[in-house]
Amino acid sequence: MIEIKTPGELQAMRAAGLVVARTLAAVAEAAKAGTSTAELDEIAEQTIRDAGAVPSFKGYHGFPASICASVNEQIVHGIPAPSQVLADGDIISVDCGAILDGWHGDSAVTLAIGTVSAADLALSEATKAAMWAGVEAVKAGGRLTDISHAVQTSAEATSLADGIKYGMILEYGGHGIGTEMHMDPFLPNVGKPGKGPRLKVGMALAIEPMLTGGGGETLELDDGWTVVTADGSRAAHWEHTVAITEDGPWVLTAPEDV
Repeated sequence: MIEIKTPGELQAMRAAGLVVARTLAAVAEAAKAGTSTAELDEIAEQTIRDAGAVPSFKGYHGFPASICASVNEQIVHGIPAPSQVLADGDIISVDCGAILDGWHGDSAVTLAIGTVSAADLALSEATKAAMWAGVEAVKAGGRLTDISHAVQTSAEATSLADGIKYGMILEYGGHGIGTEMHMDPFLPNVGKPGKGPRLKVGMALAIEPMLTGGGGETLELDDGWTVVTADGSRAAHWEHTVAITEDGPWVLTAPEDV
């Protein structure tokens, strides 16, 4: 069963989403060369708790931090550490979740540190565009894989336009969200349209493509969390929590001024 929320419950999820948006903004402002990912994690946790919320990630299946901070070839689930110090030219994906009044928000951004290569900027923009294509495909009465197909089609079109063969990460994808962070259904980032559960008003989904500048094969590090590209290529990750409404998609983790 996919959780259906009332309009009031979606408003509560929006409140949680705004906490996440403000947290990611605070982290983005602090993410500079010479800053450690542990310092970013401290900023995130303080911002979340100051809002009266709780970090979704901290303690989740034993995860030790409030954000996932994945640098360069790290795709997802990077553990913040004092030893991971950002340098000019790095890219870092920051994934953040917050629980407010029992409801979850979940979002991720990829940040450029200092002067970043054109290829890495293009990779991040391609990933972001694929996410937004997925958001636009969120329609009541549609099917789950309509979103998957939109993400895939966008990534392939940008790959062709950029003249770069971006790798698509297949093992990880989006998910249902609401009273828990990860809920049914799993939302793949590739697929033919018209498959899977029918989308209904009141559902909420996290849409999160991950692309690489090389292949799509992954490895998990010995820490049991950090996922990296097998070929050492760089990776980008973008995510928003989106509700299905009568009026179309509502991006619950968008900043207040968007």
